[in-house]
Amino acid sequence: MAEHLPAPLSRAQSDAVAERIGAHFAQHGFGLWAVEVAGVAPFAGFVGLSIPRFAARFTPCVEVGWRLAAEHWGHGYATEGARAALAYGFDRLGLAEIVAFTVPANERSRQVMARLGMTRDPDGDFDHPALPEGHRLRRHVLYRIARPQRPSPG
Repeated sequence: MAEHLPAPLSRAQSDAVAERIGAHFAQHGFGLWAVEVAGVAPFAGFVGLSIPRFAARFTPCVEVGWRLAAEHWGHGYATEGARAALAYGFDRLGLAEIVAFTVPANERSRQVMARLGMTRDPDGDFDHPALPEGHRLRRHVLYRIARPQRPSPG
């Protein structure tokens, strides 16, 4: 079910991801949250904010992202969690903008981005530097959302 990811993670790779998430929280004070579906799954995946570890035209930035086990797709968990992450980023962290990116064929994630009010930035589309030339998942599309403007008090 990882058709839009380079490969399934081994246990060691999964543990390394968990360690990176913990280190990100320690360094930045925010990160990717574990998703629990009460009464269904103690761990369904993750959603939250992170700082990409690569350089691109749009970095430095903060990304909203998610990864859920396939059996939890289509229930709104990614959208709900990402909305909470955006609110946290804008309201608590004071971010001016948050981005998201995925491969062009990942329609499910692109639909989540659209539901969040994110806008595609075709000029920001890029080849992911962690993947080699010619890799089927190298090309990525970029979405952006700016902090909502609050009406000033009367």
